[in-house]
Amino acid sequence: MLPATLIIGIFGLFPIVYALYMSVHRWRIRQGRFVGLDQYESIVGDFAMFGVFLGGVALIGVAHWLWVDAFKGRDGLARWGRVAGATALLLAGIAFALGWQGMRESGDPRFLLGLMRTFFYGFLSVPVQISLALVLASMLFQPIKGRDLYRILFFLPYVTPVVAAAAVFRNIFNPREERLANTALSWFGLEPQRWLFETTPVGQLWFGEFFARFGVELTGFWAGPSLALLTIILFGIWTYTGYNAVIFLAGLGGIPKELYEAAEIDGANGPQRFFGITVPLLAPVTFYLTVLGFIGTFQAFTHLYVMREAAVRDAVDTASLVIFDTFYQRNDFGMAAAQSVVLFVIILALTLLQNRLFGRKALRG
Repeated sequence: MLPATLIIGIFGLFPIVYALYMSVHRWRIRQGRFVGLDQYESIVGDFAMFGVFLGGVALIGVAHWLWVDAFKGRDGLARWGRVAGATALLLAGIAFALGWQGMRESGDPRFLLGLMRTFFYGFLSVPVQISLALVLASMLFQPIKGRDLYRILFFLPYVTPVVAAAAVFRNIFNPREERLANTALSWFGLEPQRWLFETTPVGQLWFGEFFARFGVELTGFWAGPSLALLTIILFGIWTYTGYNAVIFLAGLGGIPKELYEAAEIDGANGPQRFFGITVPLLAPVTFYLTVLGFIGTFQAFTHLYVMREAAVRDAVDTASLVIFDTFYQRNDFGMAAAQSVVLFVIILALTLLQNRLFGRKALRG
């Protein structure tokens, strides 16, 4: 175990500890004076509000415990457990709103907005990737003609060099009318879009006039990501759906065929077999891909860096890009380290929450 321990210690644990050390110092090219938690305070603004925000994550876990486990086996109290769980979930929403508002008012707006765009990127791409991959895997698991070729084709985006693929996507989603994406829209009589050059949130761009009829203006979080960020999200979905499908195919190979045969004899149709057998028995694989997917999207960098345009950085820069600019352009290594630690804490909290909500059920299959 010694070689693996040394590798993990040198390339895994030591950088984390050293980042913590850098984050409490003023560090520009060279190490400066000790500043304690000042840089963290400039990022989140108010530690109390950041604690309230993270408390919302904890309250979701508490709500799940009250709803599912707290009164298990006590039928008379189960209803009150659900009421308490719903109350905790409502409090979690309030904690998120209050914490985020307090941080926005006193913290670093560029990093916090990048964090919001990171949430958009993760929560809009991972569920779509998982859903499409599960459907594709189920189709490619059937004895269809050319199955091996289709498997290779769907896996190709994952092994294609990211920089090259991102450059091709930039060309496809160019705002010129003759480019492929706008040409496809013209076939359906739709107006050409500016794609990677569009900073307007899609809520305002596509639904703003509709909500304006009712006197409602979509702003902030409710306006959604910019069209430029949504285009980059499409690239992420295109890249990782095939990889997830391959992992699902491996999971499908472990499901006994006798279960499907027995369900078919009992009169179950295709959708019933899919939702009654395939989806539950693939729960461990789904949990694994979901956890890795969210961690990956929160750390995503290369294709975001390649596809972003200078004019729309404020609309597409996720937390990882903000950290990179802090480090590379501003040469503020201490602040970049502090931002990295904050992002690490949020990723850890989300991972623990996923484990609480889905982990045990997934491992039980």
